[in-house]
Formats: sequence, structure tokens, C-alpha cells
Amino acid sequence: MQRKKYKHLYLAQTLLPLILTIVILATFTSSKETLKTYSVNKITDNIVLSGSGNDPHWQEAPVLSDFRYPWENEAAPPTKFKALHNDEWLYCLFEVDDPHVMIFQDNNHKSEVASSSRAEIFFKIDDRLAPYYCLEIDPLGRVLDYEGTYHRKFDLKWSWPQGHLIIKSHRRKDGYSVEFAISKSSLKELRLLKDQTLQAGLYRGDCYRNADGETDFRWISWVQPDSPTPDFHIPSSFGILSLEQ
Repeated sequence: MQRKKYKHLYLAQTLLPLILTIVILATFTSSKETLKTYSVNKITDNIVLSGSGNDPHWQEAPVLSDFRYPWENEAAPPTKFKALHNDEWLYCLFEVDDPHVMIFQDNNHKSEVASSSRAEIFFKIDDRLAPYYCLEIDPLGRVLDYEGTYHRKFDLKWSWPQGHLIIKSHRRKDGYSVEFAISKSSLKELRLLKDQTLQAGLYRGDCYRNADGETDFRWISWVQPDSPTPDFHIPSSFGILSLEQ
């Protein structure tokens, strides 16, 4: 009986690490499978950027409109996102409904974008967010580009590689649109583009003036972040951009 007891104990000690490994891998795989994914169709030509998204190639892009207020108990105003790619460029388009666009403009330093209405796209290498890269673009086409490290450690002196980011914007009565191209070579250099896949977060800062007359924000996201308070700078706020062949 004593020998059987030790045998069972030995088996339990041997199998437990294996069982835990299987559970962890299953959980990880399941979480990967449930990530929101947007398919980026491939085109052969270049898109002519105007800011208004009127290049006919955009008709070949699926419309992503699944944006929400993660921390508000109401429906978010409409936001649309499209993306396409060719051999050299990733093209992105945000179309934002906002009849009360707010823009802070003083000396046109890129930090002013943080006080303005804007569309945002973040890219991460992996869940460590060490580092990750952020582009926040306002209706004037100004970009707040920076490198981040978890949690919320920002290097605002960093800029996207020169010549590898092209931005155009367009204002209209009921909102604005921002259209931009990012070179694939820069995405590869930053270790972001892997196996035709980008881990990306799509967001919007909905700027408004609160009851005290101060500027405030309602935050809009494609993915529901796992945070009780507003925070996009966490791994769970990202989805997948899958570049189709």
C-alpha cells in the first residue's frame, strides 16, 4: 500500500506540470483565436492620397465600423476604418462623424494633437509592449508619433522614420477624415510586420467641452480593452490586421 501511495504521488508530481502547460497553451491559443481581425486586401497600384478617401481603390476595402465607447453607457458616434496594401505600402483611412470637431492650435508642435479630436492607430510587437508605437492624427493632418513602453512610458522625441509615413486629412461639416500610408519597410524595420500580420489598435479621441467649460474626451475603440478605466496602452486593446495575398 505504501509503495502504491508513493507511485501515485510520483505520477501526480510528474503529470501536474504537463497538465498546467497544456492548460496555459490552450488558453493562449483560445485568446489568439478570439482576437478581432480585419482583412487588408491587396492591390497592385498606389493610392492617391487626398485626405478625403476618394481614390477608387478604396471601394475594394472592407468597411470596419465596429467602434464603441468602452467606458460610456451609450452608443458611440460613427467611425469607419479601411485599409489596403500593395508591395510597398500599407494604406489606412479613418472617416469620422463629428459635428463638433475641436482642434488646439498654438505653435503647431506635435504635442498639440493630444488636446485635439483625433484618430489613432497603435502597433505592438508583442504583449510586453516593450516597445510599441503610436500614431495619433488630428483633422489638420498633424501627427503625434511616439514610442511607448509599458506602462505609459512615452518617448515623444521619437518620430516615425522620415519618408516612410505620408498623411493627408480633410475637414467636412459633419466630421473629418484622415488618410495615410506607412511603408512596409519601416513596419519590418520596427519588427511590427510578421508573417503578413500586424497587431494594431484602432481608436478615436472624441474631444468635447464639459459642463465646467473644460476640454475633455470620450474614448472610442475597435476592441474592448480589459480595463475598468480609460486606457488604450495595454495589450488587450489591440486586434489583428491580416494582410491578404
